[in-house]
Amino acid sequence: MKVKLLLLSFIFACFMSTGCKSGRELVYFKDIDSNPELLESKYKDYAVKVIKGDELLITVTSEVPEATVQYNLPQVDYSRKGDTEATPQAKLMSYIVDADGYISFPVLGKLKVEGMTTSEISDMLVEKISKDVKNPYVRVQMPRYRVNVLGEVNNPGAKSVSTERYSILDAISDAGDLSQYGRRDNVLLIREVDGNRTYHRLDLGSAEILKSPYFYLQQNDVIYVEPNDIRKSNAEYDQNKSYKVQVASVVVSTISVIASLVIALAVK
Repeated sequence: MKVKLLLLSFIFACFMSTGCKSGRELVYFKDIDSNPELLESKYKDYAVKVIKGDELLITVTSEVPEATVQYNLPQVDYSRKGDTEATPQAKLMSYIVDADGYISFPVLGKLKVEGMTTSEISDMLVEKISKDVKNPYVRVQMPRYRVNVLGEVNNPGAKSVSTERYSILDAISDAGDLSQYGRRDNVLLIREVDGNRTYHRLDLGSAEILKSPYFYLQQNDVIYVEPNDIRKSNAEYDQNKSYKVQVASVVVSTISVIASLVIALAVK
């Protein structure tokens, strides 16, 4: 009797321990109360940097609009083919950063913009245009870029980003959060740097991620959330179950064929 009670107590303790562990694995920033200084992010002024292939919208104005017309690309009215007049429906043409990191800008020629933020590009253009135009105003926008979220999230896929400050938490939120089977302690970030792919592991369960240099995402980043052991076990079980069903189906079909042959021979 005592042995049974001890055994039951041990099983109950193991169950409780596993349950508590599973609960803890679903929690984000579980150590934030003991590390409040992590909330003081050193990336407050972070903005995504321009890379090759990016699209930029740049407009130049001043107190005298006529003085800056030459610094703007023509606008296109897509309602009338071949018309480049500025109309309320016109769309400003964009600049594409070439393979060497440059854009071709009216009057100023080729300008290196790779590795700069939109604010830095704006400041550079203001400085250059100010030589000929009084008090120019330059607005630089990055219309949209993409981040991919894959794996154990509720809504995986490509996420279209229109802000220059986009964190891994934003990406996870846009993906509908991690599923209950996603590993929060080992999220994979794949990033291309100078033509080479790099990868980094992030722990969403720790508040340390708030200070990570990879907390904010860049264009074309890929986030992959690995399945936990429960999901892997379920997948293996389903595969084994499917295999057994297939084998059983083959056996039944074989027996059916043999039985048909035996009956046919017996009739003869």
